[in-house]
Amino acid sequence: MIELSLAEIAEIVGGTLSEVRDPEQTITGSVEFDSRKISPGDLFVALPGARVDGHDYAAQAVLESGAVAVLAARPVGVPAIIVEPHGPAGGNAEAFAHDEDGSATAVIEALSALAREVVRRLTAGGLTVIGVTGSAGKTSTKDLIASVLSSSGPTVAPPGSFNNELGHPYTALRCTESTRYLVAEMSARGIGHIAHLARIAPPSIGVVLNVGSAHLGEFGSRKNIAQAKGELVEALPAEGVAILNADDPFVITMSERTSAQVCRYSTATPPATDADIYASDIALDDITRPSFTLHAPGQDPTRIALNVFGEHQVSNAVAAAAVGLHCGMSIAEVAEALERHRPASAHRMDVTTRADGVTVINDSYNANPESMRAGIAALAYTASARPEARSVAVLGEMGELGEDAAAAHEAIAEDLARYRIDVLLTVDPHDGECCRAMREAAAARGITTEIATSVDEAAEYLDDRLRPRDVVLVKASNAQRLWRVAEALLAEDDEEPTK
Repeated sequence: MIELSLAEIAEIVGGTLSEVRDPEQTITGSVEFDSRKISPGDLFVALPGARVDGHDYAAQAVLESGAVAVLAARPVGVPAIIVEPHGPAGGNAEAFAHDEDGSATAVIEALSALAREVVRRLTAGGLTVIGVTGSAGKTSTKDLIASVLSSSGPTVAPPGSFNNELGHPYTALRCTESTRYLVAEMSARGIGHIAHLARIAPPSIGVVLNVGSAHLGEFGSRKNIAQAKGELVEALPAEGVAILNADDPFVITMSERTSAQVCRYSTATPPATDADIYASDIALDDITRPSFTLHAPGQDPTRIALNVFGEHQVSNAVAAAAVGLHCGMSIAEVAEALERHRPASAHRMDVTTRADGVTVINDSYNANPESMRAGIAALAYTASARPEARSVAVLGEMGELGEDAAAAHEAIAEDLARYRIDVLLTVDPHDGECCRAMREAAAARGITTEIATSVDEAAEYLDDRLRPRDVVLVKASNAQRLWRVAEALLAEDDEEPTK
């Protein structure tokens, strides 16, 4: 974060100083809400949560770890900036789930106000903010954009999926005077959420990837999802750039909702009409690493070989390329950066081959119908390149799909059958309606189906039956924690696995 005095921070967030001897003392480090990560010079954010309350760790953060002060909703006995709760703000974010007195709301609103002011000052000095949203692929694309832009200048991007009311300002506050680019991943669980995030760190470049069925249970329809995702392009200034996926009909109509320049990208064959930047001649190697030729106005077509997995990553890479080109990079510089990129966020199309030849595709961080289909396609393609290899889909529940959840899981069986997946193993402690519907529909299509009610049971089943060169996909929504199955499979490997 930029250096600010406690008095300045109190004024920015509308708080009062408590136990502070020197109001001009400055925060020289960063802002942190995990007391275990506090370093000297930091500002500790005392965030109340469902299981622990950061206020209980305030003294430790200051007296033992060297924090200068605490941002808190009540006095904590050490130097602090106090913001007064005014009742819970509501909303469906996890941070507010147990916010009975409004303390979490007050602290997060103060954190957001601080981030907004820091970004305002840095933007005036040349910081470029890039916002990324979409139903699927946000994190992978954010990581690709960060890799591209890091070749041009110091870049800050959120770790993992820090993309909500807490993670977004937290990430913005990692920026300093030397930061040239802030890549902000923006998620939404309702109308108005992305607009709120865009006010904290106003973007000049906005990337919209797709409109799918993730969070359909909260939004009710894809039309509502499109309305929410389009808030990003509405937030762009007239001199900004909206980078839109021309292959998605819900996305491309967002060009009507912005006064910014519109850049359309495509990976379809042939490319979408009026596409400015597009990929052609897409190919996959035997572990689904894609290569393609990138086309951009005024630049020579350039061949790019990615080191991420799955054909769907081509669209993410072309979106990242569009950002780099609009930030002044050449197509050669963009290509070099994309080829250097390695997966940065855990459990997202992380492909590892064990010493015995078994390949594990760990895509277990999250799942929705669109990403599930992409994962199954990658599984089938990888297995098809190996004589006698079997394809095994280890799948759990896809969350937040609303009243159509069971039907959405049943429909996954169509993809399993179309791609001729050999085995479906569902992992669900309760064998709920969704996994049962998926399994029964798959069995009706001739696919071998099995059930496991725990990670250990799933790992034991696979350990007993996997043969060398088999390919395993592990995928479910984050809450299912199915990455533990992939970890168990790889932990059994006696030799160093290969990527």
